[in-house]
Amino acid sequence: MISKIFIFIVCFLPWLVSSLVPIDFAYYDSLVFPFFAPPKFFYPIIWVILYLLIAWSISSIFWTYGIRKVSKSYWIVLLINYLFNQSFMVTFFAFQSPFWGFISCLGTFVSSLFLYHETFQLQEKSTKFLDPYVLFSLFATILSITIYMMNTLT
Repeated sequence: MISKIFIFIVCFLPWLVSSLVPIDFAYYDSLVFPFFAPPKFFYPIIWVILYLLIAWSISSIFWTYGIRKVSKSYWIVLLINYLFNQSFMVTFFAFQSPFWGFISCLGTFVSSLFLYHETFQLQEKSTKFLDPYVLFSLFATILSITIYMMNTLT
């Protein structure tokens, strides 16, 4: 039981790395947002929930197969998805670039589809934990392209 908790924590903590990037609220507040943009307080809540679900999905696969026996393709897709996911805070806030934020969101969404597929191949029941992530990644992609267009084409 302790080893399962440890594996879960090890799977969860890396997803929080991007929260260390400082957020320039003045920059964020200077942007124009579409009517469907959630309030600022929504994002930390939803992402922590999504990261917990992602970590549970990953942990479940590791508990079943062992970390060393998971397919190489799963590891590659997981790494690509992780890097795209974590890049948003840097591209959007540190670089103050809605365009690169959109690219990050698009990469996260597309790679989340591949992650879903790889997870399904290994353990179908673990994909249900990724459903909210895929859906929110799609929403974030739509939101980010809208923010980009509203702030550069006006």
